[in-house]
Amino acid sequence: MTMPIHISVVICTYNRAVYIPDAIKSLSEQTLQKELFEVIIVNNNSTDDTAEVCKKCIETYTSMNIVYTNELNQGASFARNTGAKIARSPLLCFMDDDAIAEPDYLFRITEFFKIHPSAGGLGGRIIPKYIPEEPKWMSHYVSSMVGNFHYAPITCAFKPGKYPLESNMVVPKSLFDEIGGFNTALPGVKGTLRIGGEGKDFFLRLQAKGVIVYYDPEIIVHHIVETAKLTPAYLYRVASGYGRGEKVRTLAISPLSYGMKIVEYLFKMGASVVLGVFYALKGQPAKSWPVIRFRIDALKGLLQF
Repeated sequence: MTMPIHISVVICTYNRAVYIPDAIKSLSEQTLQKELFEVIIVNNNSTDDTAEVCKKCIETYTSMNIVYTNELNQGASFARNTGAKIARSPLLCFMDDDAIAEPDYLFRITEFFKIHPSAGGLGGRIIPKYIPEEPKWMSHYVSSMVGNFHYAPITCAFKPGKYPLESNMVVPKSLFDEIGGFNTALPGVKGTLRIGGEGKDFFLRLQAKGVIVYYDPEIIVHHIVETAKLTPAYLYRVASGYGRGEKVRTLAISPLSYGMKIVEYLFKMGASVVLGVFYALKGQPAKSWPVIRFRIDALKGLLQF
């Protein structure tokens, strides 16, 4: 007798063939029975050998339910929506292609929803795995750009306006379908351009329905961060992408909402200068400029500079 699938893990990938094997390997080592979950890999127009690598993973892990598909519309929102559409379970788990899940990752998620069947969503902790090591200039205020996320030390509900990060989030498929999935006007990475905030937009729309989204710090993935790739150009693309996304999102609400967001970003930029001075006075000058540059780049994106 075929057992019903409890959870679908959607992994969207774009030119990250080198990372995929470790992500799949971590899912092959889950404590949850392999019959109870499926892995859906969505290739989003990769030009590297992603297709071949995925094929090899499928051939290697024959005991796993692995589905491979393509999405030609560029952007993570398109790819995630495609993965969700073909998912066969009541729970959608979105994990990045450069993430490594803890062995009890899926078991904890499914157990959580057994205990909280009315939960509208769930997020977990994301721990950066710096290769070879964390840069001296990295700080708590900048590390969110490389996926660092730890909302609270205990399981709790997200406060209004707070939400999980996209690389470790779970949502009931019924609710995902009800709100129309991810907003494709916020596609994420599209070629060399980033228009981010798709996760924020998704969860704000979800919370607007009155559902409770939870955080569990024991639901953990490790996010691979190659420090050699953390160039000013990369950090600008990420930070300005936040601003571009907020421009799209707030203008869809009203010009006033966009204006208020500009004021908010200006305030945050001022706060970053104060924080930068604090780091310098604290004897950590290497952390000063990245904090300020983050907010300058985000403001540039918001203003489309």
